[in-house]
Parts: sequence; C-alpha cells; structure tokens
Amino acid sequence: MQHSPLYFRSLDTAASGNIKDGITDVTAFERPEFMTPKKLGYYFPAEFAAHSATWLSWPHKEASWPGKIHTIYPHYTAFVKAVAEGEQVHINVNDEIMQQFALEELTKAGVDLSKIRFFFHPTNDAWCRDHGPAFLIHPKAQQKKIIVDWAYNAWGNKYPPYDLDDHIPTLIANEYNIPVFYPGIVMEGGAVEFNGAGTVLTSTACLLNPNRNPHLNQQQIELYLQHYYGVDQVLWVSEGIVGDDTDGHIDDTVRFVNEDTVLTVVEESKQDENYERLQTNLKELKQMRLLNGRQLNIIELPMPDAVVYEDQRLPASYANFYIANAVVVVPTYRCPQDEKALQIIRDCFPTRKVVGIDSTDLVWGLGSFHCLSQQEPGV
Repeated sequence: MQHSPLYFRSLDTAASGNIKDGITDVTAFERPEFMTPKKLGYYFPAEFAAHSATWLSWPHKEASWPGKIHTIYPHYTAFVKAVAEGEQVHINVNDEIMQQFALEELTKAGVDLSKIRFFFHPTNDAWCRDHGPAFLIHPKAQQKKIIVDWAYNAWGNKYPPYDLDDHIPTLIANEYNIPVFYPGIVMEGGAVEFNGAGTVLTSTACLLNPNRNPHLNQQQIELYLQHYYGVDQVLWVSEGIVGDDTDGHIDDTVRFVNEDTVLTVVEESKQDENYERLQTNLKELKQMRLLNGRQLNIIELPMPDAVVYEDQRLPASYANFYIANAVVVVPTYRCPQDEKALQIIRDCFPTRKVVGIDSTDLVWGLGSFHCLSQQEPGV
C-alpha cells in the first residue's frame, strides 16, 4: 500500500523498526525517541463531543446477514438520515455500482444528499466502528488531527478475509493527507469507550482474549491504550453480553454520556443468561474511581427481550446507541422495554433529539448502529 508521506511507524522519529507484533518491553514507551500520540499531546475525544463527520462502510456482505441483507437497508438509511441532520456522513463504497445502489436507497429514505460524501475505499464488511479510523486531536498543534491505524483481524480471525477493512484508516489518512500512527497490535473501536477527560473503559473479556494479542499482558495493553489513545486511566469491566461475537465489546454494555456518567445495561430477569454477567459489571463499575477521585455516576439501562433468530441468541442491547451532533440514535427491538430505554437515554441528552430505529433485522449481523459507525471529531 502507498502511504501518505506524513506517517509514523511504531518507533518513530527515523520511521525505523516498525515492530509488527507490537512492543512487549514496557520500558520502550519511556524512550525519548519513541514518539506516540500521547507524548505529542493528542487524545481521542468523547463521542458526545462535536463531530465534523460520521464515517460508515456501506453494507454489502451477504454472509453478515445471511438470507436477509435486503431487509436492513430501510433501517440503515433511516440511521443515515438521522445522523445527517447535524453533520456530514462519509461512506466507504467499493465501486461506482455500489455508490449508485447506495444513492438509490438513500434517496428512497429522503436523506439530505448534500450531507453525503462517498469514498472509493473497498471494504470486506460494514463494521466501521472496528475497522474505521481512530481520529485523535490536538487543538493547539499545527497538525490538529491524526489517525491511529490499529491492526484489525475481524475479532480474532473469525471472518476472513479482512485485508480490505484493515487498510481503511490509512486510505482515509491518505485522502486527508494527515499523519498515521501504527501501534502494531490488534484493537477495535467497539472495545473502548471514552469520557474525553483521560479515561477509557474496556473489558477483559475482549482485550485479554488470546485471539487478539496473546503476546501482551494487561499492563502492556494498558500502555498501548494510554499512548495511542492519549488517555491516563484504563478502567476494566469483566463481561460482554450473550451472543456477542466480538468477545465482549464495551459498546454493548457500558457507555459514557458525559465525563463522569455511564449508562450500563442490566438484565432484570434472574433466569436470563445475561443476568449474572451484567451484575458483575455493575459491581465493578460501583467500585471504580475517576482520575479526580470521584465515583462514576451510574444509570441503569434495561436489556430488551431476547432476540433469537434461527435458534441463535443475538447481541441485542440498547447500549449500542450512536451519539451524533444533533441526535442520539438508539436501536429498538419491538418489545415493551423500548420506550423505557428511550426515555432513560432522553434524560441523559437533553440538548439532542433521541431517535429509536428498529434494529431487529440489523442485529442479525451481530451489531447495530454504534458498531456500524465511527465519528470524526471536530477541531
């Protein structure tokens, strides 16, 4: 691949020694020549901070929604329409044929096409949260925005091929002609949740799974998170939800709605297989302290009724909402808890419109609106 002339490898200033499998010597981060985004003053903003755009990869992989990919487009384009009310939407497409199909679907949905920009960036799949760019910002720097291009292996090599998805962040950096950092380890956007004030939340179920970075321990992974996302504190919950093929992404369980408040899903039925694991997370959240010493303000969010299709429990969760500039888009699942969850989320975002969009068909792909999108911060 042809890289932008402005890029950094894992060992920076001379762009030498790109360590493919990541650094295991934790003292390497202390070396003066080891330039990381954090050392240069960059950080990953919270999702509730202002965006300049939202990035998507147009869904086209039949195997992700076997037998029903055609059913997802009305819900997907409703999502695009809602997000476009307050920001640009950038969509990766494979070619002109896919772009034309996308335009037809977006037009049917009444999307404001002046807010849509297409990029010919071929993808394997649609999950832009995980394969898309991690934008970091430094408002006082001459170069205000950079991209971190983590390695991507489709959640532990579950769904090859994924080579096209793995290139997406660098393609976008080339388009913008901005610097790229390559940490050299596997990381996915859905595995991390930020408060924009130095803290990231994640799960041991995902980041310590040996199918990602088996050569790294928890302390080493924390250093990567700190240096390549520009944070000071890593907080860990244990569990993900049943049916989540990502091995426990945080964006299905715990989400920041401001610097010190999280929404966390809980299961009310003790007979449900999510009950104990979500109680474990809740207990862990109650014990956490932020950098300022304060406890998290924890708001409980219900789980929907179990969504089962072809005898498979799907990872349906209201926590997989997406915070855009003008709206918060919440997945709904045709059950009584929908309205209760929407009202709880409305109370958390008094300045944004909270929109529920049916995700019952989308979640057959084992993800929803947050999994499909990645924000580009304004700066």
